[in-house]
Amino acid sequence: MRKTVAVALSGGLDSAVAAAFLKKENYQVIGVYFQTGYEFSPANSGTGKGVTCGKTLAEQVAEQIGIPLEVFDCSRHFRREVVDYFIDTYHSGQTPNPCVVCNKRIKFGYVMEKAMALGASALATGHYCRIKRKANGEFWLLKGIDPAKDQSYFLARLGQDQLSHALFPLGDYTKNQVREMAKTWGFRSLMKKESQQLCFIRHESYKDFLSRRMQSQGTAGPIVNTRGEVLGRHHGLHTYTIGQRRGIGIPGPQPYYVIRLDMSGNRLVIGFRDELAATECEVKSINWTTIRTPDEPISARTRIRYRHKEADSIITPAGRKTAIVRFSEPQYAITPGQAAVFYQGDRVLGGGWIA
Repeated sequence: MRKTVAVALSGGLDSAVAAAFLKKENYQVIGVYFQTGYEFSPANSGTGKGVTCGKTLAEQVAEQIGIPLEVFDCSRHFRREVVDYFIDTYHSGQTPNPCVVCNKRIKFGYVMEKAMALGASALATGHYCRIKRKANGEFWLLKGIDPAKDQSYFLARLGQDQLSHALFPLGDYTKNQVREMAKTWGFRSLMKKESQQLCFIRHESYKDFLSRRMQSQGTAGPIVNTRGEVLGRHHGLHTYTIGQRRGIGIPGPQPYYVIRLDMSGNRLVIGFRDELAATECEVKSINWTTIRTPDEPISARTRIRYRHKEADSIITPAGRKTAIVRFSEPQYAITPGQAAVFYQGDRVLGGGWIA
């Protein structure tokens, strides 16, 4: 009897190839598309270029592959779990990572539950990462083999229950190989430049998006250096993030960077690059992908943002879900609110939020 797998179709290239690949491997494939309430169609794109919404593209892909498509309305959950989190995190003076939250709570939470109710034994996505089942029954989350596309960072908050029902067909392939597969299956229309924008913010900047929802945070205030000297004025702390260099608009003997957001004083604290360096940080709400939660210091490499190169570190637990991470060399722009993800080799040990 063929194994039934649901594939989360976004209307993009990677998820389409994942679905076609699994059908070729003789799985019984069901396409699923989840509506976020932030879809962009020709009517609301504002571009005048006839942008096709994700649902329509997903329908076209499902028809082309020859699989059924189920559509789930996740708008209420998505707004509460992802969009409200995004706004609230900025409101607190931190920098959110909505993709990490969406994978945990929406794709491999709400959507996975819906897929299981349809009779699927697993949910597959187009992420570039891998899963290996060990002899003891533990599921290991591993990096994808393409270092330029590895997306394991965004999945570090998945637990063993989720990993045991997840499939990542593209993890053993490079992006170029996936593009060649796409040509073979006739997905040329999907081979457009990948968007780097958040899925719920397409036709405005994230600063404009936040400004419309955080009017109290749009209040102008002083820009100060680390000695407290006033150097200028900002137009709202929500438009800045730690480590930011461009857009500060203050001349100096060397470039200024955002060092800290002082929410209580509505002050933007700036300084030079060396003032961004730190050798440790606290990480909270840690999800360990392992069966056993570490109770003593471990050596690992820690990634403090998606495009950051992992750095040698010692992780010292301070409870089941909190740890102090000490780096062997100073790291720059360790940003509260971002995900810190722990690796040993290709294996993801877990991840939490920088506090």
